[in-house]
Amino acid sequence: MNKHLIATALGMALAIAAATSAAVQAQDAHPQQITVNGKSYRWPVKPLVVVLIDGNDPEYVKAGLERGIVPTMKRFIDEGFAAVAVGAMPSFTNPNNISVITGVAPSVHGISGNYFLDPASGKEVMMNEPELLRADSILARFSQAGAKVVAITAKDKLAKMLAHGMNLENGISFSAEKADQCDRRKNGIDHCLEFVGRPLPDPYSVDLSLFMLEAGVKIFERDKPDLMYLSTSDYLQHTYAPGSPAANDFYAAVDSLLGRLVADGAVLAITADHGMNDKSRADGSPNVIFLQDLLDSAFGAAKAKVILPITDPYVKHHGALGSFATIFLHDRLSAVEVMKVVRRQPGVELVLDRAAAARLYDLPPDRIGDLIVIGDRATVLGTRRVDHDLSQLAGHRLRSHGGLADRNTFLMFSRPLNEEYARIAVSRPLRNFDVFDFALNGLQ
Repeated sequence: MNKHLIATALGMALAIAAATSAAVQAQDAHPQQITVNGKSYRWPVKPLVVVLIDGNDPEYVKAGLERGIVPTMKRFIDEGFAAVAVGAMPSFTNPNNISVITGVAPSVHGISGNYFLDPASGKEVMMNEPELLRADSILARFSQAGAKVVAITAKDKLAKMLAHGMNLENGISFSAEKADQCDRRKNGIDHCLEFVGRPLPDPYSVDLSLFMLEAGVKIFERDKPDLMYLSTSDYLQHTYAPGSPAANDFYAAVDSLLGRLVADGAVLAITADHGMNDKSRADGSPNVIFLQDLLDSAFGAAKAKVILPITDPYVKHHGALGSFATIFLHDRLSAVEVMKVVRRQPGVELVLDRAAAARLYDLPPDRIGDLIVIGDRATVLGTRRVDHDLSQLAGHRLRSHGGLADRNTFLMFSRPLNEEYARIAVSRPLRNFDVFDFALNGLQ
């Protein structure tokens, strides 16, 4: 054989060997699986995008399917997997987003609401700070192991906790609300508005969620990260009922963005933090039990303190009214007597003491009150009537969440389940915080 041909063949063989060796080394550079909070998750074979649609009650998707405006979700239902799942209690944004990214219940990760009474300081504080977390996030642990991870939230209140522990030298994390302040050192990206090609969105608009999703799509198209977590706002669901023109327009836009992710090679998983229900009377006024007024009247002022865990920086569209409240008792006030008074109120579904609430709903006992109160599907709980500015509802019926009736969400995947996880899916109730387990361990 010609010496030149031999040399050429040998060079090609060495190049192929080198390429193969590099590929093997790249595969060996990360573990086959990561253990987080006692659960094991396989390294993604294809880029995985988990989308949490805030307030995505199944009725919204049902309305979209009936009108033929969500073809991407319909394809997932027909060709992948979809089932109703339930969220963690209370059915609010912070505890459920954190349950999803940690894979465990609030009793483990410690986030019991959007807002709580800190027993260490005695102060009422937002549950937005990473220091309050008691568990690692799946995003952080994969990021620390070398995965390229992207976490984008619509609302800034989640931004610090989603980014906590992530390696932002090889990842990206920011909120749509503060996208104009993105910095490569702090967020892994700069010039965000220019990159997305949209103006900074109003926090009280559907544009907040659509900006966030558009940013996720463009980052995915450019970077193909190993893991991506996208969490929307529930402004739309608080404001518009399923099947309304505004809701239909929003879900059609979301579905189109999901379709772009799948077309670009993503494995897609969809869930929600909670559902949403109408909490208004027939005349359109909010259906509220003002618990602090009730307790002050029955037992005297300063005998009990009502905390509303729905409270967050975005109260304009719900007036800080949700279907879950906690009560702290003072001056040896009898829990039994308080429970009797509260249980008599029409619209109260359940009153439990601390121990029973923590046991039944996997809550951290030191971060809830002496009692918890849950309103029914049509009822919200307030403090004092004078504490709630409902004028900002601007004529809309109050739609809110927090109770047992507001837990229903979806688990939806772009690919079908494997045999093992298909058996799991029919053997027990599904939870929204199963989503990473199913997406990384359970898909064909």
